[in-house]
Amino acid sequence: MNEIKKYLDKEGKKSIFLSLDYELDSVFFKSQEELLRKIKLNLGKDGGFVFIDEIQRKENAGLFLKGIYDLGLPYKFIISGSGSLELKEEINESLAGRKKDFFMGPVDFEEFVNFKTEYRYEDNLQDFFEIEKEKTFNFLKEYLNFGGYPRVILEETEKEKRSIIDQIFRSCIEKDIIYLLKSDRIDAFVLMIKILASQTGQLINYTNLATQTGLSVPSLKKYLWYAEKVFIIKIVQPFFTNKQKEITKSPVVYFIDLGLRNFSLNMFGRVEDNEQLGLIFQNFIYNKINKEIEGNLKSINFWRTKERAKVDFIVRDGLSLLPIEVKFSNSLKAEITRSFRSFINNYKPKEAKVINLGLNTNKNIGNTDIKFVPYYKEITNK
Repeated sequence: MNEIKKYLDKEGKKSIFLSLDYELDSVFFKSQEELLRKIKLNLGKDGGFVFIDEIQRKENAGLFLKGIYDLGLPYKFIISGSGSLELKEEINESLAGRKKDFFMGPVDFEEFVNFKTEYRYEDNLQDFFEIEKEKTFNFLKEYLNFGGYPRVILEETEKEKRSIIDQIFRSCIEKDIIYLLKSDRIDAFVLMIKILASQTGQLINYTNLATQTGLSVPSLKKYLWYAEKVFIIKIVQPFFTNKQKEITKSPVVYFIDLGLRNFSLNMFGRVEDNEQLGLIFQNFIYNKINKEIEGNLKSINFWRTKERAKVDFIVRDGLSLLPIEVKFSNSLKAEITRSFRSFINNYKPKEAKVINLGLNTNKNIGNTDIKFVPYYKEITNK
């Protein structure tokens, strides 16, 4: 927001920045009249841009903003907050048709590599990935370890990065979970996050997780909802057509930022073994796919059977299905797992993908074209 304000200032546009985190600013939000008096004092009556941060701290924020918007005043409002409990639920309901949402997620891998290489290969990043495979893989391991929060990326040492991710995690708990939810079981929420991190991409057993955290199943489900709304996790539902043979209810969880996932397990910057890297790599690919389909009619699920056959991701586009398997390996052979083959035989999709570290080839099962795609090709595929 500060960068946008600086740009507007350079362009000679009038703007004002207010944050409900600041006591001196929060007094102007006691009423709509008080806020408008402040805005008119700074911007005049001819219009300008109003930046408001941490809006979730305002009770009934959606109705508060709706009342101002409906006055038809010549001001453009740019609103942000650290969580989405108010922003996405109350504000969305109150401001339907009156606003446009932007989700500012962690830095993606392409931007991360561009930053690390000082943007020398911004226009030919795919060529860099193809030619500098070892450097690219080292960047990948760094990204899988530390994640994509900008402040973490900017720090030089692991100690500094750890300090920043600790601040981010604490801020999330203190600002969103404690302040917004008024929860007296913060310990259970934090424990739930740690357990989910250790079970990334695995089926959630609500009863077991409730027992582990000391919560009732309804409370646990509410806490999971909270964790998704404050942008810690994404809950992914199963794909199924046969209730007798396929998993229908138990979801899996992925983390929006990989570094936060590792931090919650005390593994931040220290993940080296292939098993853990493989789990995080799968989360990494999920984030890429989820970002790619955001805003369109596609959806992402996973597939499990009661006999434990599984496919990591199923991307649905209407009646079309794209099964995706993720492998953290440099296999030289186009091998298909029994589970993947089972899905293909049952659903007969036109295409399927196996995203891996380096193999780039095709294979057919019946009429299904299976593409083995290196991760660096997949992430630059627009």
